[in-house]
Amino acid sequence: MEEMDVSSEGVSGEGLREVEEEVQHATFQTTPTRTPPSRTSPVKMSPVSEKTSPVELDAESLEPSPKYLKDREVCLEYFTCWTEQDQINFVKDLIRSMHHHQHGAVNAFLKPMLQRDFISLLPKKGLDHVAENILSFLDARSLCAAELVSKEWNRVISEGMLWKKLIERKVNTDSLWRGLAERRGWNQFLFKPKPGESHPDYSFYRKLYPSIIKDIETIEDNWRCGKHNLQRINCRSENSKGVYCLQYDDSKIVSGLRDNTIKMWDRQTLQQHQRVLTGHTGSVLCLQYDDKVIISGSSDSTVRVWDVETGEMVNTLIHHCEAVLHLSFKFRYMNGMMVTCSKDRSIAVWDMVSPTEINLRRVLVGHRAAVNVVDFDDKYIVSASGDRTIKVWSTHSCEFVRTLNGHKRGIACLQYHDRLVVSGSSDNTIRLWDIECGQCLRVLEGHEELVRCIRFDSKRIVSGAYDGKIKVWDLQAALDPRTPTGTLCTRTLVEHSGRVFRLQFDEFQIVSSSHDDTILIWDFLNCTPPERLTFQQQEPFKNVHLR
Repeated sequence: MEEMDVSSEGVSGEGLREVEEEVQHATFQTTPTRTPPSRTSPVKMSPVSEKTSPVELDAESLEPSPKYLKDREVCLEYFTCWTEQDQINFVKDLIRSMHHHQHGAVNAFLKPMLQRDFISLLPKKGLDHVAENILSFLDARSLCAAELVSKEWNRVISEGMLWKKLIERKVNTDSLWRGLAERRGWNQFLFKPKPGESHPDYSFYRKLYPSIIKDIETIEDNWRCGKHNLQRINCRSENSKGVYCLQYDDSKIVSGLRDNTIKMWDRQTLQQHQRVLTGHTGSVLCLQYDDKVIISGSSDSTVRVWDVETGEMVNTLIHHCEAVLHLSFKFRYMNGMMVTCSKDRSIAVWDMVSPTEINLRRVLVGHRAAVNVVDFDDKYIVSASGDRTIKVWSTHSCEFVRTLNGHKRGIACLQYHDRLVVSGSSDNTIRLWDIECGQCLRVLEGHEELVRCIRFDSKRIVSGAYDGKIKVWDLQAALDPRTPTGTLCTRTLVEHSGRVFRLQFDEFQIVSSSHDDTILIWDFLNCTPPERLTFQQQEPFKNVHLR
């Protein structure tokens, strides 16, 4: 082929208030007709006899002794005449003279006295917002438990709309929740309402949370079971058939075809946009776009830049002397940076000032065969080649760092993120690498032909191969050396009738392209009718695990 050479328990707030009031109103009774002794009068303490056994003490403690009843008032008179610090020192001395089991009895008496239900006390001081802020850090399970502590805690949680705030926090920090909010439509009930609109009351969000959890569990189950809704786009290329590359978002799919064109498709209707980008004189082997430009590489050895809105070609980069097999760019990093690789065995690093001003910074050489794929972040550039190696380079200096060896044949694809590199090869295997030490962490076997494309996120790896199959792998299990190799592939998807060239996926779907001239959308979200929560229909969701 021309494109490839290879919680904690709560304490009752009401009970705490009773203890607190008892302590606040408790006073020691003294005989007013008697004159307290002088502060300088010595008080001699008789240490507890070591011969006295705990059993004897327990028996005696059931009923006060006559001596205790006689001397108690006198001792209290002395005690109340002292300063607070003197009283503390006296109690310390008293405790030191006691047995360990007596310490336990004292501790049991003091423990409830020292506890404070600050969540209930703060609103009485006009600090409701502080109590709400403290409880807003709880997860769902702890928030459920907090609701049951007391009526006051429940009031703080409900009036503070803490279930709404928990959902908003999840949406802000988790791409799965964010995507689900947009797709299911309940994002309209979050954050600040639009002018003239109001949000539902507390009970709506209390019921919404478990419904979201139920939806998420259904999506995860669909991934595990391979349950999906399949949509198909037939590209209907006139001459050479095959879709070599693609990228998608919520509104469009952009594809690079073997017939030298770039075509775009509407995500809702799956209809082709009237605008077709033409200019390449060879197959479009790779592309990437952002909100401003589409950049493509071709077997005609050029890199071309297109305006994403108008489709106008705004720049052509001529450097490589053979097919441009892959590219990656980030426009906001170091004023923009792009890395391209080629069948000519070289890697080119470009500085991107603007779409019309892209300058060659450095050429990286070292591979002994075509460089099939590149990826980079602010630390490393990673490249893979038909020479069976993965090479790591410094992004800042462009200097060579190390080589990752292990594949038995040429490497066709890879992705790099944080410390992890995942690569696919014509030896039919997938390898996971630690980029910092160069160690191969795991070998995944299952494909019957060259592994042509691979992507991963925090949960799973998705791979496509020349055997026409797409495989889904459990990433976290693969990173655990104790997990048996045979359990790592969770699902094999077979719908393409030709080689799988490219795929991309998110939490809800896989979009793949093939030599069979089709683009397939594997939808794991909408394969069953979703339960939607509205103002009128707020049914409780029972037996739902709160994460």
